[in-house]
Amino acid sequence: MASCKQVGLGAAVRLHSDRFPAVVVMPQCSKNVWWTDPEMEAQAMAALTKATKEFHGDPQRTYLTGISMGGYGIFAFAAKFAGRFAAVVPICGGVARPRTKAEVEPHSEVAGKIGKTPIWIFHGAADPTIPATESRKMEAAIRTAGGTPRYTEYPGVGHNSWVKAYAEVELPKWLFDLRLQ
Repeated sequence: MASCKQVGLGAAVRLHSDRFPAVVVMPQCSKNVWWTDPEMEAQAMAALTKATKEFHGDPQRTYLTGISMGGYGIFAFAAKFAGRFAAVVPICGGVARPRTKAEVEPHSEVAGKIGKTPIWIFHGAADPTIPATESRKMEAAIRTAGGTPRYTEYPGVGHNSWVKAYAEVELPKWLFDLRLQ
């Protein structure tokens, strides 16, 4: 498996550092664990807090992005820590199903918690790993909840839609123009 420096945001920052004038924190989830695991969540938030302090990051301009399982983590973190991030960018992600049989529709529940946080969702239409319907459902749920998500779906692109997403010239411009109020 490739490291975070070789794919996704790590590769984009290396290739286009001029587009990403930022402190970038890339915690990695342990094997056989999800980002919603309390230990992983605590580790990621501690890394972010420490890096923000150490490198004098701007708490009003903290953004969250992730790919694949990290895309699932983005939706979960954006919902749990609503108001903490100036914008979120999940790529080929989705929403984990509740473990109970409660009549809660997970996309609507998560979208309601994310609220009006700026969000740009990316997915490959031909993704065999995580169906694009996951991102489509989230976009629709966020709109229903009163948000105004951006959504980009790449026709014919599989699971590695992050290559195209992080190459979008508009993405860093959009992100860096946003800040918490």
